[in-house]
Formats: sequence, C-alpha cells, structure tokens
Amino acid sequence: MSTQNITRRNFLTTSCIALSGAATGLGTQRLLGKERTKQTEIPKIDPGYIGPQFFDRHEEQALMEVLESRSPFRYWGSGKPTKVLRFEENFAKYMGARFALAVTSGTAALDCAVAGLGIGPGDEVIVPAYTWWSDYTCVVHAGALPVFADIDSTLNIDPIDFKRKITPRTKAVIAVHLLGGLCDMDPIMEIAGKNGVAVLEDCAQCVGGSYKAKTLGSIGDVGIYSFQVNKMITSGEGGALVTSNPLIYERSARFHDMGTIHGLFLDRSGPSQVQTFAGENFRMNEFTGAVLGAQLSKLDSMLAQLRGNADAVYNGIKNLPGIRLRHRPDPKGDIGYGVYFEMKDKATRNRCIEQLRKRRVPASTLSGSVMLPVQESVINKRTRHPNWPSFNSPEGKKIEYGPDSCRQTLGVFDRFVQVRMGAKYTQRINDYIIDSIREVYNSLA
Repeated sequence: MSTQNITRRNFLTTSCIALSGAATGLGTQRLLGKERTKQTEIPKIDPGYIGPQFFDRHEEQALMEVLESRSPFRYWGSGKPTKVLRFEENFAKYMGARFALAVTSGTAALDCAVAGLGIGPGDEVIVPAYTWWSDYTCVVHAGALPVFADIDSTLNIDPIDFKRKITPRTKAVIAVHLLGGLCDMDPIMEIAGKNGVAVLEDCAQCVGGSYKAKTLGSIGDVGIYSFQVNKMITSGEGGALVTSNPLIYERSARFHDMGTIHGLFLDRSGPSQVQTFAGENFRMNEFTGAVLGAQLSKLDSMLAQLRGNADAVYNGIKNLPGIRLRHRPDPKGDIGYGVYFEMKDKATRNRCIEQLRKRRVPASTLSGSVMLPVQESVINKRTRHPNWPSFNSPEGKKIEYGPDSCRQTLGVFDRFVQVRMGAKYTQRINDYIIDSIREVYNSLA
C-alpha cells in the first residue's frame, strides 16, 4: 500500500476495506490439533467505527434538547445553551487538566495549541516523520519550520532522534500518540525540560489513553484531541484542547474566536493576559457538544472493550518464537486500536498481510497517517504562497526533506503489520485472529 494514498478518513477502514471483496481463504488450523476450520465457519470480522457503535438514546436525547431549546450557537440563543460548556468542563476533568477548549476539529485544536504556545517565524518545531498532515501544517501555518524526527518501535517519535534534532531555535516538540499507542513520555519530558522545549501532545488517535496513570494530553504543556468519525468518541467532526496553563489557554481561546475572548473563558483562567490579535473561527456548536457529551459518558466502557480484545490477541501471540511486538511503554495505557508486530523485511511483511487477508483478518500496513518527509509537496516546501515565511529564512532554505531525513522511519513502516481490533469483537473472533496470526507467522518465520 502506498503511503501517498493513506488518508485520515480511512483511519479505521484502510486495514479492512479489502475484506468484503477478498478472495475466499482456506480457513485456519486451530491450535492443539483441532481440525481446519471450514470457510463457512470463519466469523465475520468488522472493526467498524468505534464511536457510532455506541450511539443510543443518550445522543438522541441530547440532540433533541438542543432542537427544543432553539439555541444551536454555544454563546447565546432563544434558550440557554450549555452543551459545549458542560462538555468542556467534563472533558477537562476526565483528562486531568484545568482547562478544556472545544473546537471544530483536531486540526483546529493543533492550530490553537500552536498559537497558545506562541510559536511563530524563527521557531522550529520537531514533528514525527510518520504522522498526519495536521502536525506539519499547523507549524507551517504559524510561519515556523517543521523538523522531522524518526519513529521507533513504539511507532511514535524516537526520543533519541528528538534530542538529536534540537537546535537553539527549537520551540516545541509534537509528541503524537499514534495508532492507539503512546509515546515514551518520560524521556521526552526529560529531554524537553532540559532544553527549554514545550511539549504538545497530539492524542487524536489515542483519546482516553494514559501513561503511568496520567491521562494523555495532561502530561505535556498542552494536549489536543480529535472527534472525527474514525476516533474513539465521535461527533462526525470536532476537536478539543486541554492545558493547565492559564496563558496557553487564553491564547488558544482567543485564536479559536478571531482573537477575541468571551467572558466564560476568563472566568476559568483568570484576568486577561493577552491583547486582542488576529485569529480564526473554530467555535464548536451545541449539536456537536451534545453528541460529545453523551459519548464521553461511555468512553470508559469503549476503552475497556477495545483494550480487552487487543490484550487477548497480544497474549495469544506473544510467545511465538522470535516475534517482535510493537513496543508499548505502558501497555495498560494503550487503547487497543490494533495489534502490531514486526516481520524481518518488507517482502515478508507483504506476504504476511496477504495471507492474513485471505483468512479475512483485517491486516494491513500501518494506516491512518502519512510518511511526510517523502511527500512531493513537503520535499518542495510548497505552501499557499511562495513568500510564506516558513521556508524563506536562511534556515528554511537550508533544510532538506526526503527519504534521507527519515530512513529509520521508512524501515519501521516497511516491516510492521497492523491487525485492527474492534470493541465489539467476541472471544470467537479473538481466537480466530490469534490462530490465523500464529499459522501465518509460523509459515513465514
């Protein structure tokens, strides 16, 4: 699968899109000498979109309350709008932060976070080489310079390469918790602290994850989340930012509302510390806030089911001779989006994926993000205007992207297999996936 064809819209579906039309497999041989399963006995395996699987009368009731109030705008209306307000309060509490800001998307949340940190021209921000476009564009749109760091076997940013890429101009690092798994935050925080670098946690693909009992997004200076349909909780689109820093919060809140500030945000953060400046309009509406409020109340249940299924599969394959699983710095904090293991090379990985798909197992290469340094527009530093400051400074003109800037990341991508997990999987499905992986892995090892 070409990394150029991967989009965040297929974050949940790329790994299993081929299943409905897949060629008929041969079944799998059960462990302990059981007979080979007949094709008709293969369970239907559909990870699906997690959040919508939990839609019920609670979302419906919350939406009806907005309709009946005739107040879809978050600040005022015929009635008293409270959905976004309450969602922010409950979300901040859940994530262990003082403040939360609800916005229109995870991308908008990143733009607000970058504004909150005061990042701009002359600054550098370290970004993982494999992540979504938004982690790159939020830096470019601020007039700053993205510097790519490799990922490691966590499938997230490599702390060693992060440290290597720091210069006197480095203002922040974006620690992206990718594919349901978390960054190794202790070394990242230590390196950032010693070098005066701010830490922005991108939790878009790991909503509800944790690291050593701390909820992701509350560890760094600021954290962001996405509620697009592929994410844990969803309103179709939507995003949020959390921080415990009043100045970051005010700057972010101003940026999301054209540089102005509504009193409710100052009621939370205290007296204003920032003058009005040019911003954007990323305000969340009451319909979105209503759905998210209902979804948030179910997040613990979603996580428990998804994690339970992923743990079952990991436990079922971990004793395969020589198998190299994704490194998980805190397995309890992983949300269980998928199961990941490494093959010896790209060709073997491709054969593994092919054989698993024949057995109707939702296997794929790493999906949901982009190998950014090798994208044509990134290599050529193309922006919306040729005089955009990001790449017109001496440092911007000097930096070079391309394959040589992310060799380690390219290698990791080429060797890892992704098997999607679902919150609604049964024990029968988990057992079937385990047996299929064991059979295919043993045939290729």
